[in-house]
Amino acid sequence: MNRRRTAAVIATAGALALSVLNAPAAQAKDTGIVLSDIVMNKGKPIVVGTAKVVEPSFSFKIALPAGYSTANPFRYDAHPFLYRGSSVAEAAKNGPNYLGPGSYTCYELSSQRARCEGFMYIDPHPLREHVDSNSDATNWKIGVVLRLFKADETTVVAEEYETRSATVSLRRAAKLATADATPEPVAKGKKLTLKSKLTRANWTTKKNDGYAGSTVSLQFRASGTSTFKTLKKVKTNSAGALSTTVTATTDGFFRWVYYGNSVTGTATSGQDFIDVR
Repeated sequence: MNRRRTAAVIATAGALALSVLNAPAAQAKDTGIVLSDIVMNKGKPIVVGTAKVVEPSFSFKIALPAGYSTANPFRYDAHPFLYRGSSVAEAAKNGPNYLGPGSYTCYELSSQRARCEGFMYIDPHPLREHVDSNSDATNWKIGVVLRLFKADETTVVAEEYETRSATVSLRRAAKLATADATPEPVAKGKKLTLKSKLTRANWTTKKNDGYAGSTVSLQFRASGTSTFKTLKKVKTNSAGALSTTVTATTDGFFRWVYYGNSVTGTATSGQDFIDVR
């Protein structure tokens, strides 16, 4: 895992902009900055596929020590990030097993306090090396970097790396092919065959592989109603394919739903309307 880019924020009206600077190393000592109320991706798992950039949200609050003010955001830096491994400092400094913010903006609450919000930047492209192994689908720790700068705004006078007890689940994206019901139309009381296929992102090959041995729910919503009901649960075969039969009773929509697991995201197929005659 490598750092994609440093966080950079453009100041907006009424907002306080913070930047992560490529600053020289400093002695590890107490900065006096307090970073609190961290919320990553609204408390939900982060799901990443094989191609699309994912930008999970985050928010936090900061309180500055005496002598520093939110009026000068270039005198300090404070933000959360995700990491794996035993050393929060090594992950943040060396890049591997690190996922940092894409950008964030802080809104001044007082001369020494601010509320911040922004988004992470996770790119599965092979050149980015953000998620380059399926073992990256696990719980990531939340780290915090805190820095104070001299008046020149580049020389670091104090630097800390903290870890928090909370974790964030990073999961491989799953996909379900649109439900396919045959024959169409169908006579009432006759058998319908329902098919689909469940695939899952492979972060090593950057392809979507069939997900074998997974339990998927077949659901039906009758025409004129708003609720899907589960008819049965079916396991995928060795190629991730799904196939089952049901009895046609009334017009309506079929779909497949996969509810995910600790390393895999959820998926819902497109619907197939069946005309029962």
